[in-house]
Amino acid sequence: QVIDMTGREQKVYHSYSHMSQKHSVPEEAPLSGVSFKTSQRFAGGIRTGQDLGSWEKHTRGIGQKLLQKMGYVPGKGLGKNAQGILNPIEAKLRKGKGAVGAYGNERTQQSLQDFPVVDSEEEEEKEFQRELGQWRKEAGTAKKKPKYSYKTVEELKAHGKLTNRSMSRPAGELAQVKVIDMTGREQKVYHSYSHMSQKHSVPEEAPLSVSTREQKTSGFSLPELEHNLELLIELTEQDILQSARRLQHEKDTVVTLTHESDALQVRLAEEEQALGRLEQVMNLVDRFEAGDKEGNPALCLQECAKIFQQLQTEFYQEYKTLGLGDLAVSVVHPLLKERLRSWDPLKDCSDGLEEVGQWRAILESSQSLHGGPDTSNMDPYHRLIWEVLVPVMRSCVSQWQPRNVGPMVDCVECWAPVLPLWILDHVLEQLIFPRLQREVDNWNPLTDTVPIHSWVHPWLPLMQTRLEPLYAPIRSKLAHALQRWHPSDSSARLILQPWKDVFTPGAWEAFMVKNIVPKLALCLGELVVNPHQQVLEPFNWVMDWEGMLSVSTMVGLLDKNFFPKWLQVLCSWLSNSPNYEEITKWYLGWKSLLSENLLSHPLVKEKLNEALDIMNRAVASGLGGYMQPGARENIAYLIQTERRKDFQCEPQPERRDMENSGTRPPGTAAVPASVPTNFKDLVQAKAEENGIVFMPLVAKRHMGKQLFTFGRIVIYIERGVVFVQGEKTWVPTSLQSLIDMAK
Repeated sequence: QVIDMTGREQKVYHSYSHMSQKHSVPEEAPLSGVSFKTSQRFAGGIRTGQDLGSWEKHTRGIGQKLLQKMGYVPGKGLGKNAQGILNPIEAKLRKGKGAVGAYGNERTQQSLQDFPVVDSEEEEEKEFQRELGQWRKEAGTAKKKPKYSYKTVEELKAHGKLTNRSMSRPAGELAQVKVIDMTGREQKVYHSYSHMSQKHSVPEEAPLSVSTREQKTSGFSLPELEHNLELLIELTEQDILQSARRLQHEKDTVVTLTHESDALQVRLAEEEQALGRLEQVMNLVDRFEAGDKEGNPALCLQECAKIFQQLQTEFYQEYKTLGLGDLAVSVVHPLLKERLRSWDPLKDCSDGLEEVGQWRAILESSQSLHGGPDTSNMDPYHRLIWEVLVPVMRSCVSQWQPRNVGPMVDCVECWAPVLPLWILDHVLEQLIFPRLQREVDNWNPLTDTVPIHSWVHPWLPLMQTRLEPLYAPIRSKLAHALQRWHPSDSSARLILQPWKDVFTPGAWEAFMVKNIVPKLALCLGELVVNPHQQVLEPFNWVMDWEGMLSVSTMVGLLDKNFFPKWLQVLCSWLSNSPNYEEITKWYLGWKSLLSENLLSHPLVKEKLNEALDIMNRAVASGLGGYMQPGARENIAYLIQTERRKDFQCEPQPERRDMENSGTRPPGTAAVPASVPTNFKDLVQAKAEENGIVFMPLVAKRHMGKQLFTFGRIVIYIERGVVFVQGEKTWVPTSLQSLIDMAK
């Protein structure tokens, strides 16, 4: 029994099912003798829309004005298209005393006109109320007898399948399906499968009269038994459905196992095929040891190469997966070691090259171009070279004399194409370079008869910048050997000349300025300029170094150590009634000793022009001019010829100084005004010729010297030397180097 105390009175039910069917409408005490009438005041209080907004006459009427400003027209609806309602909302009097919606639709006539479309929410609410009312007890009716529907096992299984299927389908898809039910006496239309599934499944029976219903109820009422029977029926239905699901699961399992069996059959066939290929691979691998087991000689390198090629072409997947290339370590290495045991790389460098090159095409992979001496993950070919060829090379290099450079260079050049890059670097850096370094340390330029460049320079194409650590000790030893050197010894030039293009330009220039230029300056200082008995050997010794030194360095030597004494001898000669023809020959003879590069230098031109000016002034002064007829004309012709040559070599616009033409001494050769008078003018002239901007920087000085811009380079000039701004200091440079940097 179930006691219900949720209402005003205590009620007793025989089962939970009876309790679930209790009337859900709240009970009310019967009202007798009381009548409610509709308030006439409320009913008469409904107003029409004729005097709508009449209250605005008591205000300033701002609302009506604002609506008119926004386009409202009296008598029409609101909105852009006047789609708003025109009449005010009408009130509809409900018929009885029931709750909202108890008497059907409460929409007014005006609402139906303005909104004729039926709201879907109202339809759903109506449907919900209709279905909800099925579970309520009808007022004034007695307790209904529960009706049962009897199903067979097949119908129950089918109903269970439909239920499961409908639960698996999306709710949105099933909610939009229209279902027509024609199974009953009348045709019914449902809006979804869910509505149809909730229909009453009890077979329709003719309605029983009240007396018949009361007789059946009072004659046989066993609620506990009915409840137990319902439970048994439900349990039986669940067992049937569970058995059906289990049977379907077993059928699905059979299908799945069938598919798995087919897949395993395919896999088995593939495995059998792979097993057959592995057996063929094993047969090929067994051939490596077949000779030793049967007493036959072992395979040679050519036969092993054929087997590896067959493995790569016919069984490539197994070759890569099983790492069959590593077999070369145990098979090929002993054979190749035996092949190269008696090999001397210095005598026959190409011996065994073809066999090793063949194994490179077989064993080397494209992903192992760069590696290292780590044998755990080394390529088979790299390991073959590292363990077989490199020990032979190491033994050969340890006994090799670096001065016997030819055979070793030929050997490395011959084997370089088949050696991996890192192994070639190892041979050059770890084997050959230490031997060269040790030999350079033992080299003595004063006692060794073999020039060092003869056994170092052949390695330049192979080692290139790897030899740079050797250059510093070589320069140091050469500088030490040149401490007591005299320019008359030409062997120094023969030793140093091959290194000019090997050393960097800066290192070479610094070496020459420190070790050679001072010796040449002393040699020029010892030179005696004697027009009557001239000894030219010291001058020729210096000129032999012209190709080794830069033009600016040679010009500096001549400017400081030769031209001063040369001009002094010229002045002394001219002051003692000379023979101008001999002076002319003497001038031309010295000029012929200078190369074209030196003659084209502005400083050399300046000194030669100075000598011409001295001769011109001597002739113009009249000293010796009367005793030697034609001397003045000869000197003038010489000056004119020399100046013409200068202008042909370096053409410039001819300008004459008209203001000084009247004051020029008679017989003096005219000097073009375009000839530079100082080094700054020379730099400016060179800048104009090469189209480079040369101008001073405003209010910019360095140590009191004016700074200039030569193109994009900042420079300053001091004592005829150009200094270029470096990263930290100012570096002196030649004019030609300055032009090259500016370009």
